[in-house]
Amino acid sequence: MTLAPDQIAAQGKLAFENKKFIEAAEYFRQAIDGYTLSGVGLMAAEMKNNMSVALLQSGNAQSALDAVLGTDQLFEDAKDIKRQGMAVGNQAAALEGLNRYDEAIAAYERSADLFAQAGEGDLRAMVMKSAAAIKLKMGKLTDSAFKMMGSLDVKDNPSFLERILKFFLRFIK
Repeated sequence: MTLAPDQIAAQGKLAFENKKFIEAAEYFRQAIDGYTLSGVGLMAAEMKNNMSVALLQSGNAQSALDAVLGTDQLFEDAKDIKRQGMAVGNQAAALEGLNRYDEAIAAYERSADLFAQAGEGDLRAMVMKSAAAIKLKMGKLTDSAFKMMGSLDVKDNPSFLERILKFFLRFIK
């Protein structure tokens, strides 16, 4: 009995939740094939993004990057800004995993811009924090503080700890 791509994708998500990342990536690859054969290109692109995340979690950053490349363009063509932002964010995470920090920062910032356009403040904050963390790692402390402040400014519901951090970051200016 052949499973439908939705069923295969569900198996991939379950494997991912159970931290079986290589197994999850294989399920997502099978779902990609199924969606592609069915002519559902956007779902195939989403599965490529899921596969990318699973591969990155398994420690294979290059394969993660290879899986996600080009999916942002498909989402852009479909005018799906949120999923485009997620695709660019996944590219950034893979680039970070490859220690290609300048490229990762640029991709995180592009992802943040897309999330801003989509009205996704929490997702924007998340990718801005990732960019800030890389800058901090690279010794760009002041720039990192400004990015962190920006990420806290756009968050819809900052936690108590984030509000305190925002207060202290103001003194770095």
